[in-house]
Amino acid sequence: MESAREVRFPVAAGAPGSNKVQERSKSQRRGRWRKGKAKASRLSHRMDLHTVTQSLVTLAEDNMAFFSSQGPGETARRLSGVFAGVREQALGLEPTLGRLLSVAHLFDLDAETPANGYRSLVHTARCCLVHLLHKSRYVASNRRSVFFRTSHNLAELEAYLTALTQLRALAYYAQHLLATNQPGKLFFEGDERVIADFLHEYITLHKGCFYGRCLGFQFTPAIRPFLQTISIGLVSFGEHYKRNETGLSVTASSLFTGGRFAIDPELRGAEFERIVQNLDVHFWKTFWNITEIQVLSSLANMTSATVRVSRLLSLPPITFEMPLTADPKVMVTISPPLAHTGPGPVLVRLISYDLREGQVGSLPQPGQDSEELSSLGRSEGPRSLELRSRPQQAPRSRCLVVHIHGGGFVAQTSKSHEPYLKSWAQELGAPILSIDYSLAPEAPFPRALEECFYAYCWAVKHCALLGSTGERICLAGDSAGGNLCFTVSLRAAAYGVRVPDGIMAAYPATMLQATASPSRLLSLMDPLLPLSMLSKCVNAYAGGETEDHCDSDQKALGMVGLVQRDTALLFRDLRLGASSWLNSFLELSGQKSHPNSVPIAEPMRCSVSETALAQPESPKGTDSLKGLTLHDLSLRGSSETPDTPELSLSAEARGHSTPSAVNFLLRPEDASEESEAGDELSTKDRVYAAFPEGFHPRRSSHDVKRVTLYSSPILKNPFMSPLLAPDSMLQTLPPVHIVACALDPILDDSVMFARRLRSLSQPVTLRVVEDLPHGFLSLAALCQETRQAAALCVERIRLVLNPPGPPV
Repeated sequence: MESAREVRFPVAAGAPGSNKVQERSKSQRRGRWRKGKAKASRLSHRMDLHTVTQSLVTLAEDNMAFFSSQGPGETARRLSGVFAGVREQALGLEPTLGRLLSVAHLFDLDAETPANGYRSLVHTARCCLVHLLHKSRYVASNRRSVFFRTSHNLAELEAYLTALTQLRALAYYAQHLLATNQPGKLFFEGDERVIADFLHEYITLHKGCFYGRCLGFQFTPAIRPFLQTISIGLVSFGEHYKRNETGLSVTASSLFTGGRFAIDPELRGAEFERIVQNLDVHFWKTFWNITEIQVLSSLANMTSATVRVSRLLSLPPITFEMPLTADPKVMVTISPPLAHTGPGPVLVRLISYDLREGQVGSLPQPGQDSEELSSLGRSEGPRSLELRSRPQQAPRSRCLVVHIHGGGFVAQTSKSHEPYLKSWAQELGAPILSIDYSLAPEAPFPRALEECFYAYCWAVKHCALLGSTGERICLAGDSAGGNLCFTVSLRAAAYGVRVPDGIMAAYPATMLQATASPSRLLSLMDPLLPLSMLSKCVNAYAGGETEDHCDSDQKALGMVGLVQRDTALLFRDLRLGASSWLNSFLELSGQKSHPNSVPIAEPMRCSVSETALAQPESPKGTDSLKGLTLHDLSLRGSSETPDTPELSLSAEARGHSTPSAVNFLLRPEDASEESEAGDELSTKDRVYAAFPEGFHPRRSSHDVKRVTLYSSPILKNPFMSPLLAPDSMLQTLPPVHIVACALDPILDDSVMFARRLRSLSQPVTLRVVEDLPHGFLSLAALCQETRQAAALCVERIRLVLNPPGPPV
């Protein structure tokens, strides 16, 4: 009867009104199908892991028996084989997932916050099992129909079988981490040779299956079309980039010229995998800056809130003084940023929903100089000041938000984040100052930290110009910006100046040291944060040196090879010239502030108040933190040591960070030791005897030697990896509110940082949103789920700006 109804429509096509009848009937059928699928999805998600697995195995056996009886045809044989594989992988995966889930609660922050990398990995594998369950049900119900699309269903089943196989490998890796890590710790802290082998083994896994038909299967469905668009644009732009067409206009056009990648998911997945492993940080910088294009930024702003003030300011590199918090009579000198490029202006963007007193001069108030603010303005076109009729200026807000954007330390500006910042300004009723810090690799650590700290101090001192009384100040940032929020606050405490009243960090990176954790395993399938890209960004921020590998592939890249060569020479020159400066920056030596300002041309910072930073020299020497683990630092922070640790780390002490396909964590001087150890124990035996006999995950077909992993002791510095900061430093932080993503490869950064603060009795909250990718703030207008997550961030900021009063 179903097929008869199908052939009835063409016969009546010429009848009056028949088109409307057909469309209405099709719409009703599609609606019933969607409702049925949604109901099945809800039922599947309520099923426990064992029930899902057993249901899938039963259906796989039924489909396998059916297609085995269909004769010797190639398609039937492949379908029978894929269901046999699904059955095998599902049965092999269930026990491992069960073990991980049984202990996952031990790594949660508390009972109200069930989130960590082990839970996320189990959830992701379960999503894959549920999708295969739906597909197996569909095949069982429609395999006899003449409308059954055999090729399409076979391709999808094979793709998800490959994904399930790779997820099974990740589950074994997580199980090994569980057995190796210290109790309650998510990050590996043991033998560095073992973790080096572990990570090298991990990066050889095949990833293309997660970037093709299975792209974004773990996220909420509303996100998947966006991820598909991004992946098509990325692989298309990769082709342009390969041909040396690196202009932004090419970037924009490449988003709409990926037709063959849109219709061939397998081709897209293979090309995506090749790109993420082979192209350099300059490619990612250019691609992520797509949102800076005038056309796209204008479209984004059309859908965002309309504000009265959105203007770019340039803060001149002028030394100024601030009072010491402990003794306001003592002044602390704040010098302009100096690292790598010398003194220079810092760009910031002021956003305010209302035109407030102190922002322009029609209603001057005592102590406010509107001409001074206007003199800082930097023109960026007609959008910089949006003039709308308002009856009068609003009074200055009692609150101020200082925002630091994300972008992996290498990309984006406040312009990229302006749409959601406008909404924040409207909802919070407070002006927002977003900092445009200099980006790596041209400006590696600590330039961004210096600029953010300088802009923060300037905002505190000149809050009246920004339309705020400065009664409550919140630092807010996402991803790399969250990292900088923590380190700026730590630096403010070290200087002895006012720290913010609270911090809101969205999916922050708190551990930049290369190591493994359960959530980091998710980078194998994450299209926004693949492991190789994370490594490139961290290396660029750390000032790692790139080598000129003159192989045939690099020669084919043309401009890319030239850029890498020039970048390597630049880093070499910077390292030779920055030795003395780095020593002075990282060594918190007591220097008494002078009443006179320090000249801008001063080559090193030497104006920190003795009251804020004075301390006796550590008996372990100035390099004592370089080799400490997280556990060692925790013990040291709680022991009888000075409140402010010795952080001297000169460029010579850092050594040269050398790329290596194996040496992920080892110090350069340990390379020979690693080589000798490799003779005693083969990588196969040392790295994963955890795989059961007969299980073989797919390996990458691309040259994994191109995925260079970097080691540098500076990554252990607390001002780069705040998770590694001693207890005495973390105790200086204000209340911290973290909003993380359950499926984010850096989820464990948030969980472990919150657990450390909680162990020190520091006020901290952690909220984890489900089914969203890293960077959801930039997708706030995309769907209801991202809007709710963005609203959660606003709620956390509001807790800082308007803290709840004591219970009556």
